[in-house]
Amino acid sequence: MKTIKMWVMVAILALCGQSMPVKAQMMKAADLEKYAKERYGDKWIDAAANLAANLTLDKNQNLTYQQVIEAPGKTKQQLYLALNYWATATFKDHQAITLNDKEAGCIIVSSAIKNIVEHMGTLNKYSVSITPIIRLDIKDGRVRVTYTVQSYDILADISGGWLSLTDEHDKTYGDSKRKADDKTNANLYDEQWEIAHHYPFVQKDAQKRTCAKALVMAHAYSNAVIDKVEEAVKNGIIGNDDDDW
Repeated sequence: MKTIKMWVMVAILALCGQSMPVKAQMMKAADLEKYAKERYGDKWIDAAANLAANLTLDKNQNLTYQQVIEAPGKTKQQLYLALNYWATATFKDHQAITLNDKEAGCIIVSSAIKNIVEHMGTLNKYSVSITPIIRLDIKDGRVRVTYTVQSYDILADISGGWLSLTDEHDKTYGDSKRKADDKTNANLYDEQWEIAHHYPFVQKDAQKRTCAKALVMAHAYSNAVIDKVEEAVKNGIIGNDDDDW
């Protein structure tokens, strides 16, 4: 009877787990903005300039962060299992895991964070998303986290600016919920902005305010990712996922 009750409880927990936040993306844009403001303030241009003083773009002109997390006494297999669990439980879209190689000790995740910035400019309104590449290299006793953002993904709305000549009723205000590759709205168009060609790496930038916040948000997300990986490496993701059971 106890065995039956236990299996029933496991089944209930499994069903409940399907709607629990652990299955969602690691952080929503609103939570990320709160996280960024707590650490860097809400004066985005100043915060971006301060961060840039200690940032160097990689050889491909991408924004890249790298950190080694020490895990004394833990084997490569133990760390791989913990991080594989973390990756599959954290990212709702499992296609986000683009490489999962146990033998090589490497997990790569690429998952978009939508609408980290929405900014109304003079002529256009911009919605900015990023798709960080998170690479986890695993060895006995250590994990190396590499976080890279290659560009800002822009949805621009030519009807959404302060001085837009479009009639007020025709304004779309950067419909950030538009499906990918949907070309039905002539007011909306997609761009990719190379990070190296925008503020704070370039001082004279027509999209200075937009890119300042985008950099701060991308940086904040790197910190959040590394913190979550470190927590998974040291304590697991539920706090009791060890071998003593």
